[in-house]
Amino acid sequence: MIRMLLRVLGHEYARPVRRTVALMTTTAVAEGLSYALLVPVLRALFGSTPAGARPWLVAFGTAVAVYAALRYRSDLSGFRVATALLRGMYHRLGDHLARLPLGWYGAARVGEVSVLAGRGVLESMSVIVHLLAPFLSACVTPLTIVAVMLAYNGPLGLAALVAAPVVAAVQVWTGRSMAADDEERHERDHEAAGRVIEYLQAQPVLRAGGRTDERFRLLDDALREVQRASRRTVLSALPGTLGLTLAVQAVFTALLVLGSYLALGGTVGVAEVLTILVLAARCADPLLSLSSIGGKLRGARSVLARLDAVLRTEPLPEAPEPVQPVRHDLEFASAVFRHGDRAVIDGVSLSVPEGQRLAVVGPSGAGKSTLLQLLARFHDVDGGAVRLGGVDVREIGTETLMARIAMVFQDVYLFDGTIEENVRLGRPGATDAEVRAAAAAARLDEVIERLPGGWAANVGEGGALLSGGERQRVSIARALLKDAPVVLLDEVTSALDPVNEAAVHQGIERLMAGRTVVMVAHRLRTVRRADRIVFLDGGRIVEEGGHDELLRRGGRYAEFWNLSLTPAARP
Repeated sequence: MIRMLLRVLGHEYARPVRRTVALMTTTAVAEGLSYALLVPVLRALFGSTPAGARPWLVAFGTAVAVYAALRYRSDLSGFRVATALLRGMYHRLGDHLARLPLGWYGAARVGEVSVLAGRGVLESMSVIVHLLAPFLSACVTPLTIVAVMLAYNGPLGLAALVAAPVVAAVQVWTGRSMAADDEERHERDHEAAGRVIEYLQAQPVLRAGGRTDERFRLLDDALREVQRASRRTVLSALPGTLGLTLAVQAVFTALLVLGSYLALGGTVGVAEVLTILVLAARCADPLLSLSSIGGKLRGARSVLARLDAVLRTEPLPEAPEPVQPVRHDLEFASAVFRHGDRAVIDGVSLSVPEGQRLAVVGPSGAGKSTLLQLLARFHDVDGGAVRLGGVDVREIGTETLMARIAMVFQDVYLFDGTIEENVRLGRPGATDAEVRAAAAAARLDEVIERLPGGWAANVGEGGALLSGGERQRVSIARALLKDAPVVLLDEVTSALDPVNEAAVHQGIERLMAGRTVVMVAHRLRTVRRADRIVFLDGGRIVEEGGHDELLRRGGRYAEFWNLSLTPAARP
């Protein structure tokens, strides 16, 4: 457990963690040794001179005080280390997630990471403060007491020592028997959470279909599976809990019988037997707590394993000696990109001279958006190369590459803050005048004027308080403020009303002026002014040329163009 914790966190935290574990272990030993002083105390109390117990009682009180001081120090150290671990884990996880390829983030993966980054990190990092000390106390303190019993009375101590392998065997058996059930429970919980989100998102469809009074079968099935998995988890834990209880009680009973036999035989006195039984009873409580502590540790270990799997995911490699491109032309050289067994981009070769505009059109699933993602190095190609200014993007540092590219996508995400804060993401060091100029060029100033609070208006999480067209204007203003030499546009007007579409088009025209542009569009009238158009289908270039030239050929592009002019195909 500690080994996995250190692997997840990094070895820089090894020393404080080991120091804390050593302090907690010492505290558990001190607790066990303090109970050793009960032997002379009880012997004196049941002997001929009860007053002789007074110095032993003072010694016992002193030992308890030492234990209390050690416990305070170990708990305080645990809290401090746990706080440092939590901060370090968030930093490491955040830095690692920022370096992973964007293709790694599927819909299911995002939900899983959100749970890991929230409750998961807290649960795993709380091990050091909330679970480790009780676990060590439950293991080390009874063993220390057994050592005292061995020193005090060999036969009774050996009888108590029998419990150690029995308890260990029960714990190992319980952990192995519950591992599969714990994993199934996690999968069912994850699936049910997804179904709940799906049910909430499906409300407009359900209500439009008049099915609001009906039960959502997929959600019901998922919740029933959670119930079954929970029942199996409880049932699988029951034998271990009962086995541990029976083992502890059996050993205690054996000590009682053996002690009574030895006392009746005159081998030991009644005081000695009572002392052994008191020590054995003190062993029982922490041993019985191992059942609940073990379950929590297994849960934390499962979370640590999932965190470890995320952190072991290889990010895109960085060039050891990054190259600075001096030009801003773009090139695909026999580029190949696969998703599983399917070639999304299959041997694409094309170039975009600096300052020119390339439009990419084609049916859904043709690989258009993937081309833009390869340019921005959201993925690495599986074959061929993608170049910026004649330099392979894999040889350009990530910050350098991102500084040269401005991206505007169809689905705009805004952070929960003000409009100005979201625009400034394009260039945080920009002056107020530059921010206002970018907003005016994107016609965002029209939106700001009618919003309560103006520039200080909050956009809500994801930009929920703005319309799609308003969010798009913020995105364009952000890109204008960035003033990057390469612009990537992906379906920026496909879901806008005519008023917002006109405003966004004006902003896009200002954004593209004098820059190298690659645009993806379904609305073909937006690509007429492109210097060159490529028609992509099945990851391959089917046609390429200018707008008029492609229309004269009467090929796939002309077919798409004619469809876009029919009333049924107009948005």
